[in-house]
Amino acid sequence: MWYTFYCPEKIWQGEKMMEKEKTRSGGEENKDPKEKKLYDHLMEGVGNMLPFTVSGGIFIAIAFLIDSIGGAPQDAAFGTHLAAAAWFKTVGGYAFDLMIPVLAGHICMSIAGKPGFLVGMAGGAMAAAGSTFADPMGGVPSGFLGAMLAGFAGGWIMKRFVSLCSGMPKALEGIRTVLILPLGGLLTIGLVMCAVNPAMGLINRGLATVLNSIGSFRVLLGFIIAAMMSIDMGGPFNKAAYAFALQQLTDNPDTGMRLMASVMLGGMVPPIAIALCTVFFKSRWTEEERRSGPVNIVMGLSFVTEGAIPYAAADPGRVIPGCLIGAGTAGALSMLFGCTLQAPHGGIFVFPVVGRPLMYLLSLAGGSLMGMVMLAVLKKRRTQAGQAVE
Repeated sequence: MWYTFYCPEKIWQGEKMMEKEKTRSGGEENKDPKEKKLYDHLMEGVGNMLPFTVSGGIFIAIAFLIDSIGGAPQDAAFGTHLAAAAWFKTVGGYAFDLMIPVLAGHICMSIAGKPGFLVGMAGGAMAAAGSTFADPMGGVPSGFLGAMLAGFAGGWIMKRFVSLCSGMPKALEGIRTVLILPLGGLLTIGLVMCAVNPAMGLINRGLATVLNSIGSFRVLLGFIIAAMMSIDMGGPFNKAAYAFALQQLTDNPDTGMRLMASVMLGGMVPPIAIALCTVFFKSRWTEEERRSGPVNIVMGLSFVTEGAIPYAAADPGRVIPGCLIGAGTAGALSMLFGCTLQAPHGGIFVFPVVGRPLMYLLSLAGGSLMGMVMLAVLKKRRTQAGQAVE
């Protein structure tokens, strides 16, 4: 992304080089799964889960907005009182219900290939339901933690099954693919998830209990979870904070909506703070950085944290701490003001469904200005040639 961001005139050449590289190496999709790292498998699942998260969450937010405009009471059925709201809530709910199985399914498939997809999806569905030996229909859901465990465990299990069945006669290839591997994988993941779901469910319940007991320390929690969004701007810390808030949004809506409000600001502030700093403190940036800076306002308002990556990559020791403090400030202010958010994505486009929107805008502005000031303090002045002044 940073390559195209800084060198738009070379996008075409870059794409051609990538195509040649893929052709020479057999293509990214043909890469041996064992060559991938643990993080790659996790990101495969998260990347495929996000469309369900975003689209489903926005549909549910639209349902709340429709009921709110229509004057419906904010009770347990809020979001389903009006027919249009009920439609959006139902369709969004279907997408939301698939998040956890899709996460596990794609982690598993990333490890074991196509034979792992069924196993991961089934394991993820059992994690979402909280299936146990005593209650296969579901008890305490193990959520995202259980889904990740199902994806990794199922993937490694299916790799062993595929290896064991590799010596079967070719005449039995059809049976192996559609019967033996699916049955063996489904049986195994069923046993695994029923055994681990109780423990994973207790961990999830414990996290929710801790969050609910934090009380006056919620401001600190808001700072931490928003700051995590800006540490690696799309990497594991960012994804961990996002997934944590998303799980609470599903399992404990009151706390989850507060956390999601802080998380959203944590992802919006870094690009906006950088953009403001390139405008008001030009001496801290190269000419190229100043020219590209204002684009980050749009990216930040759209909740695209990755817009800050080129600047962080160029000077991580100064840019990341500045963004971290700005993002954390915004998250802490949001918690302090009691802002809430039902939608898990969308940036400024979902502000109509924010609880206490004026305070939320104030939090965003405060965090962005703090980030701008910290960047101006931490960054070194540059000469006209772009060299840092010692």
